[in-house]
Amino acid sequence: MGHLSTHVLDTMHGCPAAGMQVTLLRLDAAGGVTLLETVALNADGRSPGGALLEADAMASGRYRLLFAVGDYFRRRGVSLPDPAFLETVPVEFGMADALGHYHVPLLVSPWAYSTYRGS
Repeated sequence: MGHLSTHVLDTMHGCPAAGMQVTLLRLDAAGGVTLLETVALNADGRSPGGALLEADAMASGRYRLLFAVGDYFRRRGVSLPDPAFLETVPVEFGMADALGHYHVPLLVSPWAYSTYRGS
């Protein structure tokens, strides 16, 4: 059965991004947005409940993950400019297979990020 998960690594400190807030949105064809989930990542930089979206809630379509990067680094004591270079990192992606496994990792620092479809 399919599900959606994420994992965030703080590349500045070389550790999981524990406590970072992540919001999952579903986007519809008419431009509407539905809030599906907001979580604070656990000590391993993952959703505390496991998947962000379980198989029974999976649907093909467009989604957006919002990673609260600026707040996370401020809480870690990093001095950021005002405004911060990266405040919120949005990752918009499509899920074509509602039965598939989608993993969206994020590698992030206050100045750069990278993502990919993980396994």
